[in-house]
Amino acid sequence: MTRTRRGYIARRRRTKTRLCVSTFRGSHSRLMRTAIQQRIRALASSHRDRGSQKINFRRLWITRINAVIRENGVSYSYSRSINNLYKRRLLLNRKILAQLAISNTNCLYTISNEIIK
Repeated sequence: MTRTRRGYIARRRRTKTRLCVSTFRGSHSRLMRTAIQQRIRALASSHRDRGSQKINFRRLWITRINAVIRENGVSYSYSRSINNLYKRRLLLNRKILAQLAISNTNCLYTISNEIIK
């Protein structure tokens, strides 16, 4: 049987994998079998952690807003203030409220005082 020359498709696939795993340590970036496994694992972890990152940021924003509201001396908590925001139909999400709490607390104080009235 005559020798057949292989194409470039497998080499192209391995090159794409090498580009993804070039920063990994040890054999995870050098050997193809382990590199492919680590690439799959890295993609799965990044997909999973994007969801948990959203949860963590929302938790951080809620903590910041609650701290500023309680520091204000107002007798109600975070949950009541958010409930009053919805009743007043003020469309401010938690990210914007947390930025206001950090940068401009007086603005958040005036918003909370207007909600109470």
